Amino acid sequence: MAWNEPGGSKDDDPWGNKRKDEQGPPDLDEVVRKMQDKFGSMFGGKKGGNSGGEGPGLGKGGAAGMGLTLAIAVGAWLVYDMAHIIQPAEQGVVLRFGKYVDTLQPGLSFRLPRPIEQVVRVDVAQNRDVLIGYRAGGGGGRTSTKSASVASESLMLTRDENIVDVSFAIQYNIKSSSDYLFKVRDPDLTLREAAESAIREVVGKSDMDFVLKEGRSDIVSGVQSRIQEVIDNYQTGLMVISVNMQDAQPPEQVQHAFDDAVKAREDQQRLINESQAYSNDILPRARGASARQIEEASGYKEQVVAQAEGEAARFESILAEYKRAPEVTRQRLYIETMEEVLSKSSKVMIDVEGGNNLMYLPLDRMMQGQVPAQTQSFSPNLSNLESQAGSAARSAQQFIQRERDSLRSREQR
Repeated sequence: MAWNEPGGSKDDDPWGNKRKDEQGPPDLDEVVRKMQDKFGSMFGGKKGGNSGGEGPGLGKGGAAGMGLTLAIAVGAWLVYDMAHIIQPAEQGVVLRFGKYVDTLQPGLSFRLPRPIEQVVRVDVAQNRDVLIGYRAGGGGGRTSTKSASVASESLMLTRDENIVDVSFAIQYNIKSSSDYLFKVRDPDLTLREAAESAIREVVGKSDMDFVLKEGRSDIVSGVQSRIQEVIDNYQTGLMVISVNMQDAQPPEQVQHAFDDAVKAREDQQRLINESQAYSNDILPRARGASARQIEEASGYKEQVVAQAEGEAARFESILAEYKRAPEVTRQRLYIETMEEVLSKSSKVMIDVEGGNNLMYLPLDRMMQGQVPAQTQSFSPNLSNLESQAGSAARSAQQFIQRERDSLRSREQR
């Protein structure tokens, strides 16, 4: 009769469960026995039982399968542990029983398994920053890139015994992973201290104006070379990529006085520029006038020399003619001289033999010399022209009459 039919035994069901009215925990030994039987049947063993006093166990086939599975698992674990894939931005430092033996480059590499060898990956392509004189953050500060100034780092003494407030941002990365891990206890802290020392050294050898104005690029290059030299001596395995001078100004306590000094220097430079512009305007004019006078003097010199040479040549030619015919030459010179002198006069003296000298007045030449001067002031009116012509004629007649009277008086004497 089935266990669940009326009148059947309901003490146990086919799965070994007790009746619902007799609740209790399952038998732990029974659960373990069932599990052993299942594993034994998988590997070809015998099921465990209570007969014959034999407990659960495995056969020869089961032991071989168990060993093969274990060997495969161990081999897979060894392959996984020996293969190392180094990323392009990394280097692998190989330690054999804790001692450095090799550096793995990017790619697939195989090394001895742990605990014999261990591979430590180091990111060598990451750019790291160190800030000297300030700390970056979201707060306010002197500039938008700074949250607070660190006075113990930023205030430095210059060569001319002034104090400047400077700040630097330094970028670096790892060039030797083995040196970075094993040569120095804290390479990043060492670089920070070396950077601060190098900045103080370079700034201490410069004047304040040089640091604040034209010397920024020189200071940056000097700081970078000095930092690299120090960290190379310490074998930190680091390389400085760039050094940026973020800010350079006098301390806040003397900022107003420094601004006044800057304004005074700007005014001085402005006045110098104005005077230089005035000088650039005056000097070319003076040089031009000087060159013009020099050229005029040179031209006058050449003219005088040429005239003198011409006169000398003419005198020599006249001298030669004079030596041939002295009387004729003398007479010709006299006539030419008198002609030149009398051509400039409006009166002509005539030498008459056996009598007094006669003065000849060339009225046509006199009128030619007077009329143009008077016509400049004549009015275009015809009546004015006629009156002025009549007055000019009367003046000429009066002048002629006076001259005749004077000649007669001379003849009577």
